Amino acid sequence: MKNRCLTSPLILVVLLLASGCATTVELSRPAEVEEVHPGLLAGYLKEGPDSLKLVAQPPTSGSAAFARDEEASKESFALRGTERWNQAIKDANLHFPAAADAFTDVLGFSISEEKTPFLYQLLRRTLTDAGLSTYTAKNHYQRKRPFMTNGQPIGTPDEEDALRKDGSYPSGHTAIGWAWALILTEVVPEKTDAILKRGYEFGQSRIICNVHWQSDVDSGRLMGSATVARLHANADFIADLAQAKAEVKAMKNP
Repeated sequence: MKNRCLTSPLILVVLLLASGCATTVELSRPAEVEEVHPGLLAGYLKEGPDSLKLVAQPPTSGSAAFARDEEASKESFALRGTERWNQAIKDANLHFPAAADAFTDVLGFSISEEKTPFLYQLLRRTLTDAGLSTYTAKNHYQRKRPFMTNGQPIGTPDEEDALRKDGSYPSGHTAIGWAWALILTEVVPEKTDAILKRGYEFGQSRIICNVHWQSDVDSGRLMGSATVARLHANADFIADLAQAKAEVKAMKNP
């Protein structure tokens, strides 16, 4: 009796590989996701965490908390022109593919659309989720950014006009960087400490660039954490996270 199992696609691939008739196998790739803005992919969440409900009011002038903000801002001025200043400027770039390199040094490999397509898309989609999570509070408080108060230059002068119109509290960049760090610790758990340290520094870069206060950054990390917590209840995110783990494991163990 003829064995019909030999007609299955999986068996055919195995036989072709064994016989040398095939040299490559098409890897699985994520489904295409629509852009909600040029270069910005739709996130996973239809409704993310509400920053206006989760973060306290920003510090007021004359308070101890605002004095802390001002001190952190002044201390950062000493870093201008240093390697840390240059890193802060690089961290400001959330455009892909450049943004995918934010954690390359600590991961030990590059995240790319070609080699790690699921992880690459995971970062792009969660950027949207984490960034948007800050906007109910941003729009409500419309807090002025440090450079609007201290008159000092910023690390990304080309963005100054846009930043003046965008509330400072909480920090969207920080929420994104911290969310990415938390996600990457699940993909590469053996490097958790280094990844989290890098994620922390990603947020501090906003202070060094003179575009956020320390309290903006602190509240941004809260929103990054809240976003990742919500993402873990999303089936599509969980499925893509599993695929990202698998492709990184395969890349590290060819």
